[in-house]
Amino acid sequence: MTVTKIITVFGATGRQGGGLARAVLADRDGAFSVRAVTRHPDGEPAAELKRLGAEIVRADMDDPSSLEPAFEHAYGAFLVTNFWEHMSAEREKTQAEALARAASHAGVQHAIWSTLEDTRECVPLDDERMPTLQEHYKVPHFDGKAEADHYFLDEGVPTTFLRTTFFWENLLGAFAPQRGADGAPWLTYPMGEARLSGLAADDIGKTARAVFERGTDLIAATVSIAGEHLKVADMAAALTGALGEPVRYRPLTPDEWRAQGFPGADETGNMFQYYKDCEQHFTEARDIDAVRGLNPALQDFGTWLAAHQDRLRTTWT
Repeated sequence: MTVTKIITVFGATGRQGGGLARAVLADRDGAFSVRAVTRHPDGEPAAELKRLGAEIVRADMDDPSSLEPAFEHAYGAFLVTNFWEHMSAEREKTQAEALARAASHAGVQHAIWSTLEDTRECVPLDDERMPTLQEHYKVPHFDGKAEADHYFLDEGVPTTFLRTTFFWENLLGAFAPQRGADGAPWLTYPMGEARLSGLAADDIGKTARAVFERGTDLIAATVSIAGEHLKVADMAAALTGALGEPVRYRPLTPDEWRAQGFPGADETGNMFQYYKDCEQHFTEARDIDAVRGLNPALQDFGTWLAAHQDRLRTTWT
């Protein structure tokens, strides 16, 4: 019997960790097995992973004492936090610190930390182009993760820093087009003519699996990923072609977006403004050919659209 290396996967029932869990479990003859971490081991998402062959363990990042069993005897770990659950950069940092400490104590040989850029390197706190949020941040769900990077270094955890970007799955949920008075769907992002780096969520997991398969080659490296860089007007044109009805783009200003006042409007308005104002830096960090070198199945926007046409139609009707 072949002994596989255990990968402890946090967020295993979510998009990022779930993508990695499925990618590893699909390769039944591979070198790795999945230990799926969840707060809800009796839920249907966990049950589905168990049916696919994952080991299920319960742990909670807000309860550091629960983390030790999740890392026991694990070769590697995929570590991700969910800002949108509580919308606190400070809480996210505390969770990351607990993960780093537990991974260090367990002697994990290779961790992947799902992180993002520090937006304040492009838009300093005293820059009045966008408001400062939670006292210390421009885009808290970016900046908190970036600040947390050092926990893994301080704890001596052999870590690859995986920087993600905007999920195209957001078109099925929080950032779906809205139908206007004319009945047509509109994309109303505050991006102007700048390109938006996008990514299919499953490609995070597939790329992460490739990073683990490379062994120690990418330890201490920052791997920044995207599937394609597209102007939102071009995304709207692609949606029009795929769905057979006109999808229009109306570029709001960041202030107009933030003024909508929904929960998270300031956060997401700042996020889009960062994507726009810091477009060159952000896109150049994500070399599509290099990402495809790790993940040959990397999807561009058209490929993702073709696989999600039915869901898009259902979401927008």
